[in-house]
Amino acid sequence: MDSTSLWARFQQTFLRYEDLGVSVDISRMNFPADFFATMQPKIDAAFQSMIALEGGAIANPDEGRMVGHYWLRDASLAPTPELASDVETTRDEILAFAKAIHAGEITAGNSAKFTDLLSIGIGGSALGPEFVADALWTPENPVRLHFFDNTDPDGFEKVFDQIGANLATTLVVVISKSGGTKESRNGMLAAQAAFTKAGIPFAPQFVAVTGVDSQLDQTAVNEGWLRRFPMFDWIGGRTSVMSAVGLVPMAVQGLDVAAFLEGAKAMDAKTRVADLGKNAAMWLALMWWHAGEGRGRKDMVVLPYKDRLLLFSRYLQQLVMESLGKELDLDGKIVNQGIAVYGNKGSTDQHAYVQQLRDGVNNFFVTFVEVQKGSDVPEIEVEPGVYSSDYLQGFLRGTRSALHEGGRETITVSIPEVNAYNLGALIALYERAVGFYGSLVNINAYHQPGVEAGKKAAATVLEVQAKVVAALKAAPGAAKTADELAATTGADAETIFHCAHQLAANHTGFSATPGATPAADTFSFTA
Repeated sequence: MDSTSLWARFQQTFLRYEDLGVSVDISRMNFPADFFATMQPKIDAAFQSMIALEGGAIANPDEGRMVGHYWLRDASLAPTPELASDVETTRDEILAFAKAIHAGEITAGNSAKFTDLLSIGIGGSALGPEFVADALWTPENPVRLHFFDNTDPDGFEKVFDQIGANLATTLVVVISKSGGTKESRNGMLAAQAAFTKAGIPFAPQFVAVTGVDSQLDQTAVNEGWLRRFPMFDWIGGRTSVMSAVGLVPMAVQGLDVAAFLEGAKAMDAKTRVADLGKNAAMWLALMWWHAGEGRGRKDMVVLPYKDRLLLFSRYLQQLVMESLGKELDLDGKIVNQGIAVYGNKGSTDQHAYVQQLRDGVNNFFVTFVEVQKGSDVPEIEVEPGVYSSDYLQGFLRGTRSALHEGGRETITVSIPEVNAYNLGALIALYERAVGFYGSLVNINAYHQPGVEAGKKAAATVLEVQAKVVAALKAAPGAAKTADELAATTGADAETIFHCAHQLAANHTGFSATPGATPAADTFSFTA
């Protein structure tokens, strides 16, 4: 296609919200002229499903729950006055709490102002807050943020080293809807141990974000924690960044919560309209369907040309893959749906995997994320009349052209600058696109049976480990193989093999002796 034809196609397939400054360009996606018309029945059904979702229909049948993340930025949409009040009251309490911290009215145990916040969560309780914190950070923020987002003890120590002497003025926010999530529980215990070791009472500096009357909620009450904020049961982790999950860290960090929510609300209003020519979220969903033939046959590569959006692809990995990666459709048929997401940032990736994108296997489509404003401070000229931001734009457009010439499909999403308002709008755009796509392919985007299966499997491994510990301690000094331990415990030999090596590497008294084969390895315990 020549440049004249591309220009004409661009004008037909470029959607811009002038008042928001946000645009979506799908001109380099090779969908046929009749694609939208062919998809119209699915499009109509998707719009109807979204109306039902926002109206309070049960969207997560596994747990009998509504899915109401849209209400978080516009409480007037909530199906009952009680839910609307819950949203507004919680938000106001969070903002008041943060204001009191910044004013020194709520202080650390030593009466000093809080300097740091440690957020402890996993999955949606970490990815969203981390993305927002990294994207909007400024040196003027009154509180520095840190995260435990795993159950890795080495990771815990790395964060404690970063906090250093500020532990005494660190607020700890533990996030877990059920209160039983083991990764969050482990991080909480590690933080409590660090406080105790330093001689600092932890309860006056701990905050819970959790379900009402959950295990964590009860712990916070019994131990006298500083505050508790509710996690609504109608909010899933991957869409929780505008609930207390994201707003508590964001407000305490000193970011503009009101603008963040307002940006999301504005994008919701644009993408709620059942007019295909004006709905950017539906455009995205349709392009995902086109690229992967409605079966996720191509990966989504996300390339934001902005350092502040580095974590956007990680955030989208959960939002997209946990929502869309499903074995069964709504009719109970095995469909194995999903879209794989990966990415880093431009122009770094031009010196990494763009070579494969341009010349290798064509199993992907790219989403470029353009940020028009280069910097808040005056730039230096790197060449006469040329700035670094000019190069960033040139690299984005150049890579887009090179990929198009190679027959690779791309989408370009553009925002004016990285600020709280535009970040809220960007998140809202993708939340609704995911919901639309789920409807287009007839799957439930709002449950996660695979995640629950993984948790159950992990619990089984720990049960085997307990049996191995008991068996080895029952015969101190005796060397036993995995097969011998399997015979006495009734557990799987391979699982025992891995558990026993884990014990030897991390638990006092346990040892492992390599043999000629894994089956010949022996394990023992010495008191």
